[in-house]
Amino acid sequence: MGLRINQNIAAQNAYRNLSVTDSQMSKSLEKLSSGFRINRAADDAAGLSISEGLRSQVGGLKVAVRNTQDGVSVAQTAEGALNETTAILQRMRDLSVQAANSGATDSSAAEATNKEMAQLNQELDRIGKSTAFGKQNLLDGSFGNTVKSKYTDAATSSLPNVGGAAAAVPAGANSDFSFTISKVGGSTPKGGDITVNVGALPADASAQDLAKAVNSATEKALKAAGYQGNELTMSAKVDAQNNTTYSLAGSGDFTVADGTGAVLGGAKIDLTNKEATGGNTGKFQVGANANQKIGISIGAVDSETLGTASLDLSKDPDAAIKAIDKALSSVTESRATLGAVQNRFEHTINNLNVAVENLSASESRIRDTDMAQEMVSFTRSQILTQAGTSMLSQANQSAQNVLSLLR
Repeated sequence: MGLRINQNIAAQNAYRNLSVTDSQMSKSLEKLSSGFRINRAADDAAGLSISEGLRSQVGGLKVAVRNTQDGVSVAQTAEGALNETTAILQRMRDLSVQAANSGATDSSAAEATNKEMAQLNQELDRIGKSTAFGKQNLLDGSFGNTVKSKYTDAATSSLPNVGGAAAAVPAGANSDFSFTISKVGGSTPKGGDITVNVGALPADASAQDLAKAVNSATEKALKAAGYQGNELTMSAKVDAQNNTTYSLAGSGDFTVADGTGAVLGGAKIDLTNKEATGGNTGKFQVGANANQKIGISIGAVDSETLGTASLDLSKDPDAAIKAIDKALSSVTESRATLGAVQNRFEHTINNLNVAVENLSASESRIRDTDMAQEMVSFTRSQILTQAGTSMLSQANQSAQNVLSLLR
């Protein structure tokens, strides 16, 4: 082998191994002190990419949980107000039953019940206008509705006395009729226009009956086309003078055209000429990715929409009982819908929390340090560093043996 002093190969070899061991020990110290196996892209480029994606999902899902909890709060707030609305309608019904007892009720007593009825109607209107979540009204018809139909006759803001009575509905509604919903700027999720078929209404149907029938058929058709079902709703208002106003409102970008019955045309609804309402879309982001939403649409709750504004207990208390029964049914359905949505939100929260837990575990397996395993590596590197340092010292001393030849 020979003895050489210009190049100490043994020392260089010891130094090289010592440098590698020292680098490994430094990385182990970094992983043990930070708790992360991946502290930079160089540690595991593919693992970093995957774990950052998982982190985005986890962060988004945590925000989605809070969003969904807001949805629960909105539903609870609206349903709480509707609970009092139900109590008011129950009192109205009691007054109507009392006024219908004509054998013992004179005209002055009937007028007294009408006075209380008027006050209750005003309270219904106040609840509808003032119930809000933050600054967003919930029961004025704007929640979940960003556009509505514009009346064909721009000179009037309502339909003057459709048929001459509150119970009248546009011509053609007493037999099967249909209309078409078209998606603006594209097709529906399942392609093509949506045809809504509405069954015949009874001869004594009210404006609220028509709106209910249209909404039921529209919800079914929208769901069949891949939508949630509440993107478009019809409402009817009857004021104290029995003037009836119909409108279509929604959060979807649709146009609507009459079918065989031309009932919407008779109601002066033209959704090809929409106007913005300034309302809330009613959609809650319940997922970490785009378009993962659940929508709530809450109709207006006031005396005209419920059909109680025009009731006169001194003239026809029996008709008032029937109208209030329909109003109670409508409010009960709204409460049931809000309750169902609230339950759905709560299930969504549970599912999101499970997803957060599982995705966090997945991200941890990729990115976090296995402390026990890393301590084994660190201990090995530490021992090798001590041994390498000692061997480097020995290698440096080995060249001293050449001096013995020079003596």
